[in-house]
Amino acid sequence: MYAVDKSLHKLLKDIELLAYLNPNNIEQEKKRFFASKYTIEPVFTYTKPKFDAYKLQRKLFSHRLSLISDEAIRALYEEIIYYYSGMVQCIHTIGDGEKFYYNSFKVFGTPTDKDVDNARFILHFKDVTDPDAIKIHNAAAAQAYFESFSEHYNFPITILQSTRIASDAMVKNSEKTLLLKKNGHFSNNQLKILAHHEIGVHLLTSYNAAEQPLKIFSNGFPRNVETQEGLAVFSEYMAGALTLKRLKTLAYRVLAVDSLRKGYRFMETFKLLHFDYQLNKDDAFTISMRVHRGGGFTKDYLYLTGLQKIFNHYNEGNSLDTLLTGKVTLQHKAVIESMMTQGIVVPSLHKNMAYKTNSNTNTTVDFILKNLR
Repeated sequence: MYAVDKSLHKLLKDIELLAYLNPNNIEQEKKRFFASKYTIEPVFTYTKPKFDAYKLQRKLFSHRLSLISDEAIRALYEEIIYYYSGMVQCIHTIGDGEKFYYNSFKVFGTPTDKDVDNARFILHFKDVTDPDAIKIHNAAAAQAYFESFSEHYNFPITILQSTRIASDAMVKNSEKTLLLKKNGHFSNNQLKILAHHEIGVHLLTSYNAAEQPLKIFSNGFPRNVETQEGLAVFSEYMAGALTLKRLKTLAYRVLAVDSLRKGYRFMETFKLLHFDYQLNKDDAFTISMRVHRGGGFTKDYLYLTGLQKIFNHYNEGNSLDTLLTGKVTLQHKAVIESMMTQGIVVPSLHKNMAYKTNSNTNTTVDFILKNLR
C-alpha cells in the first residue's frame, strides 16, 4: 500500500486542475464583453499543462493494486486511479469546448432537478440590507486581515496576490499558499467568510494532510470537492458569517452550471443571471466565467450540495474531525476511521476553531438550511 501511495504521489503531486483552469486574461475579456454590450463570447486563454496526458494515464493504470491486502483500501486506490485519470483528461482538454465539458461532467457531475429546485428556493427569499456587505477593503487590507486571522492557527501562512485567479481568494494546495485577487475589493463580512473558508478549512486540511503517512490525503480522495467545499461553507455558517447573500451566490452557481446542461453559451448564462434574476453585472460575469471556463466547468454546483450534506451530518450528532484529516470525502469516512484504527491514519493535528461553537444567529439562513430537499 505504501509503495503504491508513494508512486501515485510522484505522478499526482502537480496535478492541480485550477492551476491550469484559471484563465490568464479574465480582466481583459471582461472589459471586452462589457464594451460589446454583452454580445460577444469571451475568449479565455490558459496555461498549457507540463505533462504528457497519455503517458501519465498509462503509468496510473500500471500499479499493481492486488498487492494491497485490505479490500476496502484496495477499492479506494482503484477509485483514486480512475478519478485522477479523469482529472488528467480534464486538464488535457481545457479550452477544447465539448471535450472539456464532458470530462468535467464525468469528474464532477451536474446538478439534479432537486438541486436546481433548492437553488430556486433560496432565491425566493427577499434580499436584506447588509452594511457589512459594502466592499471597502483593497487586497493589501485583505492580506493584513488574513495574516492576523491566521494567528488563531498553529501553521504558517503564505499569501500571494494574483491577477490570474477566478475567485477572490483560493488555496493552492500543493504549495500551501493562499492566493488573493490583486485587484479585488472586499467587504467586512466577505473577509470573515474567506478567512473561515480558505484558512479555516482549505489551508487547514492541507496542513493536516501533510501529517499523514499516506500522500493521497494531500493529493485528494476521489470526488473530494463536494465534501471539502461543504466543510468550508459550513465553517462560514458556524462562524456566524454565512448570509442570505452568500447562499444566493451558491444558488446562482447551481443555476449557471445547470445552464451548461441546457447548452447555454457564456452570454446566455450571463443574461440569465443579470436580466432574469437581476444579479449585478460584475457578479453575473464572475459566476458565468467560473462555469464556462475551459469549455464548461461543472464543479460550482457542489458548494451548495456539499453544505447541505455537511449541515445534515453535523446535526445528526456526528463529529467532523475525521473529515479534516486531509482532502477526503464524507463517503469514505468509514474507510478512514478503519485506517485510523489500524494506525495508518493519524488524528487531525489542527482543528477548525469555528466548529467549537455555533455562532450563527441568522434565522433565515437556519430556516433555509433545514428545509433544503
